[in-house]
Amino acid sequence: MVAKLLGSPDKTVRNPHFRGASPSRLYAVSRVAAAEATDAFAALATAAAQRAANSRAAAQRRRRAVLAEVEGLDIRVPRLSPDCLTRRAVAHRNHRDAQRACRYGDHAAAPARPDAAEPGALRRWQVNYLRHALTDYDAVLDGLHGSAGRADAECLLRRRVYEAIGTAYPHLAAECRRQLNERQPPLLTGDSSAGPG
Repeated sequence: MVAKLLGSPDKTVRNPHFRGASPSRLYAVSRVAAAEATDAFAALATAAAQRAANSRAAAQRRRRAVLAEVEGLDIRVPRLSPDCLTRRAVAHRNHRDAQRACRYGDHAAAPARPDAAEPGALRRWQVNYLRHALTDYDAVLDGLHGSAGRADAECLLRRRVYEAIGTAYPHLAAECRRQLNERQPPLLTGDSSAGPG
């Protein structure tokens, strides 16, 4: 729009923010004010506003489609006996702890035992095991990379996974709510004024 209405700049100066960037173009205020008073400026500004509105509407449509896709997913949580879930959760926790010890030199692995774990820690490990090992929602999100609504889709999918775990294992419902509240803000709804989307 600037090039169409004002043509060449009145002056160029070195970019004050980035040395290697192209020079900054400066225009006389009187020329800018005169250009803004023309019908050509009004037409270009109206067209730009319409393009921006169309882009926002298209992004909202894509966002709603992504959220509808996540809402329609069938999330299944396998039913395991309490003993089996406990054994697997502790083994999973120990495996991840050993991985952390390999990755970070200042972390020493401390294997846990089912009979020595506190109930709160055991519930946390069980939820983590079910979430990490038995639900593959990362694969779903891979197809949404860079997509409008991805952040909200991640929040919605995470909430649905925790709800599915809490439904399949009612004794873990409170831990699911705790982890969900700790990991994410409340889900945004379809109103674009409510936040990013």
